[in-house]
Amino acid sequence: MKLDILVIAVHPDDAELSCAGTILKYKAEGKKVGIIDLTRGELGSRGTAETRNEEAKDSAKILGLDVRENLGMRDAFFKNDEEHLLQIIQKIRQYEPEILIGNAILDRHPDHKRASGLINDAVFLSGLIKIKTELNGVPQSPWRPRLHLNFIQDTYVKPDIILDVTPFWDRKIASMLAYKTQFYTPDYDEENQTYISNPEFTKTIEGRAREFGKSIGATFAEGFTSAKLVGVDSLFNLI
Repeated sequence: MKLDILVIAVHPDDAELSCAGTILKYKAEGKKVGIIDLTRGELGSRGTAETRNEEAKDSAKILGLDVRENLGMRDAFFKNDEEHLLQIIQKIRQYEPEILIGNAILDRHPDHKRASGLINDAVFLSGLIKIKTELNGVPQSPWRPRLHLNFIQDTYVKPDIILDVTPFWDRKIASMLAYKTQFYTPDYDEENQTYISNPEFTKTIEGRAREFGKSIGATFAEGFTSAKLVGVDSLFNLI
């Protein structure tokens, strides 16, 4: 299956927190969208790899994803090396996305920045003809997405692109709260509270989205960074 947009994120819930509104927007336009999670988030303080797996499935249904996979890399201990790069390159070549979105280039969680570097390198290398990969014994062709973006996570990074996601905000929050062990929900209580399970955390997600939205005259928006300059074919497309 060829995808229009592929999101690659290190933890299940990273994509929901950072670009679920964007996913929902383009699914509503009939685009094919998938998420590949690198790890199962098994070192998270709350829940287990098994609960995260079920939560990711529940969220995928809310988002209407065409594909959701997990590469099973070791949470916190994955590396930017040949083995891990080839895993991602294989998936990029399998799904041939026009747009690829990855983890933030800078963030408080060390996995996020490290994953960003790994994904960024894989995007470039996936276009090189001399790097050989196979899928089910069949050689794959090189593929490099036309547009590669990074979403923004907890640490503020000035966005290069801001996208209005106002009509999809409630469903974005629903996709986040599918992770009942990770975020605050009234029907789930656990003594081991964390930074993101605090009820105030969801309000910070809303605050960031409102801040980005204000910049473009929208209520809620999501921001992205791009390593290269982004061009348009008409200035009127920016109005």
